[in-house]
Amino acid sequence: MKKTKSIVIVETWSQSSKVYRELVGSAYYVAPEVLNKSYGKEIDVWSAGIILYILLSGVPPFYAENERGIFDSILEGKLDLESAPWPSISAAAKDLIKKMLTYDPKKRITAAEALEHPWMKEGGEASDKPIDNAVLTRMKQFRAMNKMKKLALKVIAENLSGEEIKGLKQMFNNMDTDRSGTITFEELKSGLTKLGSKLSEYEIKQLMEAADVDNSGTIDYQEFITATINRHKLEKEEHLYKAFQYFDKDNSGYITREELRQALTEYQMGDEAAIDEVLNDVDTDNDGKINYQEFVAMMRKGILDIDEKEKPR
Repeated sequence: MKKTKSIVIVETWSQSSKVYRELVGSAYYVAPEVLNKSYGKEIDVWSAGIILYILLSGVPPFYAENERGIFDSILEGKLDLESAPWPSISAAAKDLIKKMLTYDPKKRITAAEALEHPWMKEGGEASDKPIDNAVLTRMKQFRAMNKMKKLALKVIAENLSGEEIKGLKQMFNNMDTDRSGTITFEELKSGLTKLGSKLSEYEIKQLMEAADVDNSGTIDYQEFITATINRHKLEKEEHLYKAFQYFDKDNSGYITREELRQALTEYQMGDEAAIDEVLNDVDTDNDGKINYQEFVAMMRKGILDIDEKEKPR
């Protein structure tokens, strides 16, 4: 059974060919011709295309840390429809987005044509497959990690540049609807639903508890980045080595049981059962300590599913 879309595109301009020159609109939704200060009613279709892109992927197509950077990205016009979750989204949806986000307004699809597109019509080419969003997948992976790996990811996340986390900051802001600087259970539930999640409340609570490393009852910005960063960051040697050094306090080249206990205790995770679990999982030569090779093997283990489809950043 095919799905019916509920996106509505409305012609808000008159049918005249009047040209406008004022710079207006929110940064993420601004059409390139607005930045060039010569535009008409075609900008509405562009903005609707941006909204559709965000609804399907969870992130804006043109992103930067500041408004100037966003404008530069829009003018550059590189539209990514290949990174996750786009491989799991129908060809018809991607075709419509490409036509709505055509750089040249004269070649852009009109609102009327968009409403007649196969993806928009009832009984058209909409996939019944739920959106398997990369961020949701990463959160599920994070929940299954041992406590040492979670803490190591936190160290890595704290050292990433704004460029490396790209749309995750915006996604956090989208979920943090009350602008408190933290995500509550209700905000996480609402945010994941918008990303295409069909998880039960119990499953969302499990994700919440996993991401809430400091057990505060909410997910702060750093915890969110930790649980959702692109796992390709683990391919970078400098990130892995910095995380290893966090545990190896005496620079011996090994992480001892006591060093592991000290690191985990800082986040109320240093019970003996957790330490035993880590050593049993990571200490492959059973010498009671973790060397760098064992640490790297742990960090890179089980990270490739949906991220394997993503382009390296």
